[in-house]
Formats: sequence, C-alpha cells, structure tokens
Amino acid sequence: MAAMGGAGPDHLFNLRNTFYLGAYQTAINNSEIPNLSPEDAVERDCLVFRSYIALGSYQLVISEIDEAAATPLQAVKLLALYLSSPENKESTISSLKEWLADSTIGNNAILRLIAGTIFMHEEDYNEALKHTHAGGTMDLHALNVQIFIKMNRSDYAEKQLRVMQQYDEDHTLTQLATAWLNLAVGGSKIQEAYLILQDFSERYPMTCLILNSKAVCCMQMGNFDEAESLLLEALNKDAKDPETLANLVVCSLHVGKSSSRYLSQLKLSHPEHVLVKRVSSAEDNFERALQSIA
Repeated sequence: MAAMGGAGPDHLFNLRNTFYLGAYQTAINNSEIPNLSPEDAVERDCLVFRSYIALGSYQLVISEIDEAAATPLQAVKLLALYLSSPENKESTISSLKEWLADSTIGNNAILRLIAGTIFMHEEDYNEALKHTHAGGTMDLHALNVQIFIKMNRSDYAEKQLRVMQQYDEDHTLTQLATAWLNLAVGGSKIQEAYLILQDFSERYPMTCLILNSKAVCCMQMGNFDEAESLLLEALNKDAKDPETLANLVVCSLHVGKSSSRYLSQLKLSHPEHVLVKRVSSAEDNFERALQSIA
C-alpha cells in the first residue's frame, strides 16, 4: 500500500490496480514481480493474500502466513480468521485491539486498514474511524469514504474524496470512490457514477465488482433489464459471489421473476450476508405475527 506522495517507480502499480478493480485471480496469477524491495515484497504478498480472502480462500491465508511474518501480513491473517467463521470473531477482535494498542506496530497502515475493515463489518463505524481517519494512504482514504457512506454522512465522504482528488484525481481508487459517493447521493449523480464504471469496463476486463456496481446504477435508474443482464454476466464469472446473488434477488423481484434460487444460494454460501440476516429477521417477525393472530 504505497504511501501518498511517494517518489520513484511504482513496481506494484499494475498489481494494485488489478486488485482494486476486483480481478483477484488475475492479481494472484500476475504477482511474480522481479527486483522488489523487501517493503514492496511484503505489500505484494499482502495484495495476493487479500485477493485470496476476496475469493473466500480463508484457510489458505491462515495456513500460509506464519508467526514470523511481518506485521502487515499478520494483520491480513487476522482478517482471514475473522471472516472464516463466526466463532473466531471475538478472539480476533481481541487480538486486533491488543495490536492496535501496541505503540511499536499500532500505526501500521495495513493494520489500520484491516482494523477499519473488520469494525466496518461489525457496523461499529466510530471504532473503525478511530483507526482510519488519519489516512496516509489511498486505501485508507477510500475506506473512509465507504465508512462515511455507510453512516449516511455523504458530506464527510466528500471531504475524504477531495483529499484523494488533490493527491491523484485519476487514481483508480479516486474514481471508484467518486462512483460510490455519486451512487449514495443519487439523483443525477447516478448517471455520472455509471459513466465512470463504463469507462473502467472499456479499459479493463470486466469483473464482478464493476459489473455489480454498474448493475446497481441501472437499478437506481430503473433499468432493471440491463441490470439483470449485467448481473447474469457477473454470475457466469463467479457463481458464488455474494453481491451478485444479493443484487439478483433484488433485481428479480423488480422484473417479476422468482428470486428464491438466488436467495437459497446466498443463504448456503454466505449465511452472514446482510441480506440473509434481513430476510431471516423479516421471516421471524412474520412467524411471530402469525402466532399472535392464531
């Protein structure tokens, strides 16, 4: 994760870009980069292991990163442990807080990024921001944008985006963050978000991330047929991608098709997904309502 304002050639530019756009297997396949400094080699390994995490290969990451690995890699391992099973969450968060309190490693950019990611999963946004708000890398500022959007504070998200734009307006993360914010703001901004994503899809191979983002734009603009076509393309790339399945559930309802198969797949492969939890909660409430009437 290159610090903002770094000088010299960026040997990891292409790998980082591939990861940001959601081409995780491509990032793994193209990670053999010669003549990296020790620091760059650690960042490269972090990107590779984060790609494996994005693909759901948690156990591979847990088994490959040993206790002698550098702090950033240990942090990535914590994320894999956290995501691998609900039973691990409490002990992982306890370890994370211990590391963050350690003055020798607590300010490490990757550790702070992982902390922000985990606490965002926990919906503890204030705790997440405690570790990410200082920024220092594009990844941290982009995560701040996501956190503020989750908090419905698009005003603060916009301030973070301005910092990113001042550093590098054309950076992939700056462009993605602009699209996320435009989607959150809605209205005429949705078309702007769609154009940014369209530009990505013309310049790079399509990924589930970009296809889903475009589909969400289409749904917000009422173009459900185009959204469905984009989502089916994403499903062909990865039949277990949680966001694709969740968006297909929503899209199918709007086009008058059954969504039960996609919901069943989502429940089986990603029982912790927010949509699964919401549906389960609605089903429980319905059952209770029925019992109270009976």
